[in-house]
Amino acid sequence: MTAPEFRPSHVVPPDGMATWAAPDATRPLVPLDPLLPVQVVERHGDWARALCSNGWSAWVDGRLLLPLPHPPPAAGQPAARTADPRPLLAAAEGALARFRQLVEEVLAGQLDREAFAERTRGTRIGAVADGDAVWLYDARHERWTYCDGASLVTFAVTGEAAAAGEAEAEEGAGSGAEAEGAAGGGSGAGERA
Repeated sequence: MTAPEFRPSHVVPPDGMATWAAPDATRPLVPLDPLLPVQVVERHGDWARALCSNGWSAWVDGRLLLPLPHPPPAAGQPAARTADPRPLLAAAEGALARFRQLVEEVLAGQLDREAFAERTRGTRIGAVADGDAVWLYDARHERWTYCDGASLVTFAVTGEAAAAGEAEAEEGAGSGAEAEGAAGGGSGAGERA
């Protein structure tokens, strides 16, 4: 029997957080690392049982967890190694600007709802900013990425995509030039083509 796929639903706050063996404050465990993705698998009042990607789980104060905007999408391709966040940020800005323009046209009566639905079909834009951290959806590679202001790294993909990416890395694929090309430069990043 295979283990269920780990699908993060929340992120640990930037300062990390305390954990407990049960939903009470009498049996503390080791704290969770800052910005660690976790999956909430059970709730009991304000308590939440947080499952980590390695299968370890503990109870936390569920009120402190940062929810992801929705479960990360399944990845259809291996994770690309990306260092420069600017191409993906520009692609997300461009996709959002195109979407906003269509909204303006609907509100001005220049575009009907049916045309709006047709012109926005397949668009996927995702960005969550929290201070100096941002999570961006890279539709081209079907993954969520995390940016700390200086670099961009893969945040959430399916197990199959992660495994494929690791196998690719072991074979020596993914040079710096390929990583830059996979960053989302071009018109397709930030929205589904």
